[in-house]
Amino acid sequence: MAHSRFSRTCGNAALVAIAILVCAAAVIIPASAATKYLQGSPDLSASVVGTNEFSPGEDATITILIRNTGVSTLKQLNQGTISYEDLPTTAKFSTIGLSSGTDAIIVKSDPQFVGDIPAGGAGRTVSFSAKISSNATIGEYQLPVTISYQVPDIERQEVADVYQYSYTKTSTTIPVTIRIKPEVKIAVVEAIPDTLSAGTSGYVVLKIRNDGPEDGIKASVKLTQSGSSAVIPTDSTAFVGDFPSGGIISSRFKISASKDAADQIYPVDVSVTYTNREGEIVTSRSESVGIPVSSKISFSVTSPVPSVAAGSHDDIEVTYRNNGRTTVYETQSRITTHGGVTAEGTVAYLGEIRPGETATALYEVAVSGETEPGMYTFDSKLRFRDALGNSMESDTVPVTIQVLPAKAGTIAGIPTTILVAGLILVVLAAGIGYMAYLRKTKPQ
Repeated sequence: MAHSRFSRTCGNAALVAIAILVCAAAVIIPASAATKYLQGSPDLSASVVGTNEFSPGEDATITILIRNTGVSTLKQLNQGTISYEDLPTTAKFSTIGLSSGTDAIIVKSDPQFVGDIPAGGAGRTVSFSAKISSNATIGEYQLPVTISYQVPDIERQEVADVYQYSYTKTSTTIPVTIRIKPEVKIAVVEAIPDTLSAGTSGYVVLKIRNDGPEDGIKASVKLTQSGSSAVIPTDSTAFVGDFPSGGIISSRFKISASKDAADQIYPVDVSVTYTNREGEIVTSRSESVGIPVSSKISFSVTSPVPSVAAGSHDDIEVTYRNNGRTTVYETQSRITTHGGVTAEGTVAYLGEIRPGETATALYEVAVSGETEPGMYTFDSKLRFRDALGNSMESDTVPVTIQVLPAKAGTIAGIPTTILVAGLILVVLAAGIGYMAYLRKTKPQ
């Protein structure tokens, strides 16, 4: 009997132990459960972010958004397996490129690597630089977006704690739409400027044709300085009204050349601001126009060197030549003397002097008797007006005068005959005065 009780006790203990192990297993096994997505693939789409309308000749930035809306179609829950790190709907190691099959749009940017594009996320945005041809016609253009990526393969897990990843390369091409909108395209048919020199002003008349398909409404022509050009518009805007496609308009602008302008052609930029068919105020692409400018108007003396004897005064002639390319008006010359040489009339009126022509100034010069003979140089300047009446002054023009020795028979430049006559007159006057004095003082 005792043996039988011992056997029953041992059996009960074994049953309890087995139950504990079963419960422990029930707790531990679910903790190692894993989810597998066995079916599905990326579903990619492409769209233009921001504007997709551009104008002929424009430097464009085209921004593309790639989104992934892939959905897993089979989900499996296994025990004792490893969870997938890469879902079959993820586009791995993605590269996005934009290309063009037309000369109207030239894509400058290379394909760009963006990494993974998971399903359901915000997607990936990439920007491409492009040039819209100046000759592009209006309309819609389809540009292919190529997405190269890899997808994870679905493989069997042979060992509970080991999983091998592999990927398959693939690509897809999705078209996006780019629109070339109509606009006013200007062409400068003719530019007629006044002759300009450094520091002067004038006018330029422009004839502009609308070569674009768009009609400009309430159009205004704008003339602007091109960078650091020496030609500066004084009048910048001229209203011309309607500017139809194929039409020609004419505008007149006042311009000026800076004082340091060299002898060359300088650009100015022309554009047209108008209201388009949608009621928007837009500005056309600018065109450059060359304005020839000559260096500052200069003058030189072409007459022989005049001479004046010491101790005398005389009129001298100085001929000035206009070395510039523009006519000067109301010209006056002024000479500045020094030392023993003085000018009683320092200003001479010369009037209008055309390019290459001359005008002669007459100065009255006096030379003291103490002035040493030799060549003396004096400063002169010319003040004049340009075609618009602006007052200007030339650089210094040197004038040389030769001082000769005093003439023979003179004392301090005065002829001796005049001195003798003067002395006699003085003696006579003194004698007459003395005789009158004696008569008054003689006793009666």
